[in-house]
Amino acid sequence: MKQILGIVGSPRINGNTHVLVSKILDGAKELNAKIDMIFLNKLNIKECDGCHVCWEVNQCNKNDDMINIYQKIIESDILIFGTPVYWYGPTGLMKLFLDRFVFFNCPENREKLKGKKAILVVPFEEVNFDTATPLISLFEKSFQYLEIPLIKKLIVPGVTKRGEVSEKKEIMEKAFQLGKNLSSGNS
Repeated sequence: MKQILGIVGSPRINGNTHVLVSKILDGAKELNAKIDMIFLNKLNIKECDGCHVCWEVNQCNKNDDMINIYQKIIESDILIFGTPVYWYGPTGLMKLFLDRFVFFNCPENREKLKGKKAILVVPFEEVNFDTATPLISLFEKSFQYLEIPLIKKLIVPGVTKRGEVSEKKEIMEKAFQLGKNLSSGNS
């Protein structure tokens, strides 16, 4: 059974990012994947200060919620990163979270990511796809460096009102099918 972790990096509960990540997880759950979702705005995640203590003692010296999230990441087969575009990049919530992946950059922890797969979900207000290019590039480079295959991207321009993406039936079906394909092994 696949374990899939959805990471919502939007501060808006029931916003477009949350709706899309939920729909993917619904599809995965239909075929009995074990799913979990975290909301970064509900967690206390401090910034990485580059001290590399985690490389020396295999544990971050920050006493925050990321300590428990590391274990969820390790236990997951697939990670779904959901963030809207904020000023041509991810939300600050998602950037703090991603910065803390330095924990997985040391030789002892790098193996804990090997074999995991990633999905990127990016809704945004503008209609020009190029608006999301810097954000997508950030994730592609980060995943490539960490040796996490980015298997799917769901890029959804033209949505700004809370949850309005749910009215886009074709996008919602695409998200649901993506989840079903993940849990059936067709990813």
